[in-house]
Amino acid sequence: MFFERVGLEAGSLAPALYDGLRAAGFPVVCLDARHLKAATSAMPVKTDRIDARNIAWALQAGWYRKVHVKSRDSHRIRAVLRSRELLVKTRGALENHLRGILKAFGLKIGVVAAGRFEARVLELVDDDPVLGAATDAILRIRREVLERLAKLDRLVRDIVKADPVCRLLMTVPGVGMITSLAYRTAVEDPARFRTSRLVGAHFGLTPRKYASGEVDRNGGITKCGDRMVRALLSEAANVLLTRVTRWSWLKRWGLEVMKRRGKLRAQVAVARRLAVIMHRMWMDGTEFRPSRDGEVVPA
Repeated sequence: MFFERVGLEAGSLAPALYDGLRAAGFPVVCLDARHLKAATSAMPVKTDRIDARNIAWALQAGWYRKVHVKSRDSHRIRAVLRSRELLVKTRGALENHLRGILKAFGLKIGVVAAGRFEARVLELVDDDPVLGAATDAILRIRREVLERLAKLDRLVRDIVKADPVCRLLMTVPGVGMITSLAYRTAVEDPARFRTSRLVGAHFGLTPRKYASGEVDRNGGITKCGDRMVRALLSEAANVLLTRVTRWSWLKRWGLEVMKRRGKLRAQVAVARRLAVIMHRMWMDGTEFRPSRDGEVVPA
């Protein structure tokens, strides 16, 4: 039987189904789930059979938005990044738990370096065996989390060192290994964007807009696309604005926006611009230039 096109809705199983159908020789297309939901929202009955018919109708009419499906290699790297993200959150949750239970006894850990956290906790509970047993259980788990996190960090470092694109993206101030690798795997193929300006919208860093009749207003950012990359770009923007000491035209521009609009909006604006700049660098194969043509670099 000849199939002109096979459609499936984007979801958690979509990559495996997409790869399997393509390997079997089917002309498969992955459809944007939100776009398809909006097109069928007026239908009062929803079943798997009706959903399949709606996908077929969308394919036949051409009224659908195609979704890029990442390769298996990119999904493997994303699995490492997501696992690392979970371990970082778990470490924070464990440390906050210890801070919370010790406060009830008037014991404050305070601001300590990550390497001295466990020693500080043991120092505070040294004369209380019951409290010591409660904290020791959490500290053991934290120790294991830190060990596994260190292994994933080494794996990420090895991947980035072997990837010339990641090394290129890391020439941007504020962009580190995690951000460059997440951006690399999220974009995967820079040629699929017609212009670099579209990348900011792809990661949900552009404002919502509602214009109808006499109403014309802008809202907050759309928060579409990859949540991990959006968060990492925002973090990189914050690092650029607050911690990076090296001068660059991008930092100057971000500080000017901060003076006019405040820190939060400046951070979003810089994150959006980072997404665009990194795509342009990737396409051109050029490193980040701290100064623009004709601009004098301050001493």
